[in-house]
Amino acid sequence: MKFSTKAIHAGQEPDPTTGSVITPVYLTSTYRQSELDVHKGFEYSRTGNPTRKALEECLASLENGKYGLAFSSGLAAEHSILSALSPGDHVISTINMYGGTYRLFEKVFKPLGIKFSYVEDDAECFEKEVKPNTKLFWVETPTNPLLRIIDIERVSQTARKYAIKTVVDNTFATPYFQQPLLLHADIVVHSATKYIGGHSDLIGGAVILNDEEWYKRIKFFQNSVGAVPGAFDAWLMLRGIKTLALRMKKHEENAKCIAEFLEKHPAIEEVFFPGLPGNPYHQLALKQMKGFGGMVSFKLRNADKETVNTFFKRLKIITLAQSLGGVESLVSYPYTMTHGVMPVKEKEAAGITGNLVRLSAGIEDVEDLIDDISQAL
Repeated sequence: MKFSTKAIHAGQEPDPTTGSVITPVYLTSTYRQSELDVHKGFEYSRTGNPTRKALEECLASLENGKYGLAFSSGLAAEHSILSALSPGDHVISTINMYGGTYRLFEKVFKPLGIKFSYVEDDAECFEKEVKPNTKLFWVETPTNPLLRIIDIERVSQTARKYAIKTVVDNTFATPYFQQPLLLHADIVVHSATKYIGGHSDLIGGAVILNDEEWYKRIKFFQNSVGAVPGAFDAWLMLRGIKTLALRMKKHEENAKCIAEFLEKHPAIEEVFFPGLPGNPYHQLALKQMKGFGGMVSFKLRNADKETVNTFFKRLKIITLAQSLGGVESLVSYPYTMTHGVMPVKEKEAAGITGNLVRLSAGIEDVEDLIDDISQAL
């Protein structure tokens, strides 16, 4: 099946009991056993739930993976991957990443004995940091918030030389625009709160992979820790996935128009969007992605925090809020919001400055969005 067909049908056969076309919400914590160890595949909803199972099968199908696991948040999904490591193990990550991931690395797993190194975007930078105890390469592409593109295939090939697993955070691109497993990555992670859910009404995460041994490890932590979505959240994610292809096309179309407008505006110092021909990552994005996504970041010329806040307050349609990937357009201030946890030195090294704005282009009429940005500027 092609992508849009899988989004609507994979893991979602009509309910065998009633014929319901839409997967039911199985709001149950437990399941009847006819006798000891005899049941219909489900025992307890922390371990497995039919609605969640449908979601996990659909997610795996969209990423061309064998195994899918759903979580209560993107960070819970990341936590489950890192939980498969042991004290003394080493992770190499791009310095450009979501601030919450950095916090998870530095504040949760570093005190437990996991070691982290941060590098620039090139595969050679990863290779230079490889140590005998390196277990994971951690890649986020496009990065949050500067939308840098990392060559997944090159990084994955480097990792395989040293028997290292490559993890790719595919949240910004979604499986519609990018499928890391086909580029030889080993594990894909998503904050399903964003584009997969797509309507700003749920929190969720996902892990997709092909490696059976790592699947069993992560599945063990999913069940043991219990950071799983409830049946209704799983159902909302399935509902969101059905329109993912349509939404991503519109998100990208709007983002491109906004980026082109901003690029010509005198109040804008710099625009970050890989769909612009002049962007340094444009050719790489063309190579490994089917589209450029719906995120645009930009720097206001000669602006400080107060000026940026004035811009935010003047917006009438676009909303200042955490998160991204919903049908409505949102702006955020990475310096104190998504990346507030990062020390100033690390933020500066990552290029996150006090005049940087991150925009999640929604699916509204793009002329209204541009008019709103224009009057606020």
